[in-house]
Amino acid sequence: MKEIVGIRFKSVGKIYYFSPEDIQAKVGDMAIVETVRGIECGEVVIANREIDDSQFNSPLKPIIRLADEKDLENVRKNKQREKEAFKICEEKIRSRKLKMNLVDVECTFDNNKLLFYFTAESRVDFRELVKDLASVFRTRIELRQIGVRDEAKVLGGLGICGREFCCKSYMGDFQPVSIKMAKEQGLSLNPTKISGTCGRLMCCLKNEQNAYEALLKITPKVGAIVVTPDGVKGKVEDSNLITGKLRIKTEKSEVPVTLDRSEVKLLKDAEIKVNREELKALKKLEDK
Repeated sequence: MKEIVGIRFKSVGKIYYFSPEDIQAKVGDMAIVETVRGIECGEVVIANREIDDSQFNSPLKPIIRLADEKDLENVRKNKQREKEAFKICEEKIRSRKLKMNLVDVECTFDNNKLLFYFTAESRVDFRELVKDLASVFRTRIELRQIGVRDEAKVLGGLGICGREFCCKSYMGDFQPVSIKMAKEQGLSLNPTKISGTCGRLMCCLKNEQNAYEALLKITPKVGAIVVTPDGVKGKVEDSNLITGKLRIKTEKSEVPVTLDRSEVKLLKDAEIKVNREELKALKKLEDK
């Protein structure tokens, strides 16, 4: 077993594990740690806890110390510096007429680096922009191009459900979402119906997929051959996974009948497929 402390550097971001050494950290404490970006200040979201050390491939870095008032004041100053850097960078982008959209700016705790996050439709030559920014801030400058999903996570907003974006409110990492999920959930493959504000497939498709997969195992699909309670064969024309209701066209009648999935016997199930044309047309929605 190994004692760990979980620390997060963004309000809704990935949790990183560190070794507490002799420090007793409480949830909500701020801690100073060393990361690949340098010295950073993060919030403790998992207090001291022992877990199986087989989950870690390399030694954990130790917590340097719990943040004191001086450290917290430095964090506040860095936040102000980020706001100023954002405005200056936007001005430089306009003056250089670069086709890029600045999304966020981060200043490392030790003030050794400023990171600028941006989106762009294609590759951007920002070498001169880096020189401009370095001459103003006199520190290391790093520009990173991010995807539209990352942009939505940073900026936030409301989804079509009226609630805050999943990625902004609770999702630490993005989960892969596919067109197949939308098809299996019986949704119209209309891009405006299945994509979020970011223009990519809605993350809630992934959240609900396990429930739909369980229902698909017990519900005959459209095209399945079943036997009704009367012993008559029929073909499923419509299937509602949530209610379990099936519309079946039988051999003895032109008028479809509606039955519950528990009332029929499955002879041959069908498959849910996405044809190549649909997949090609909607493939971009799966991109990050």
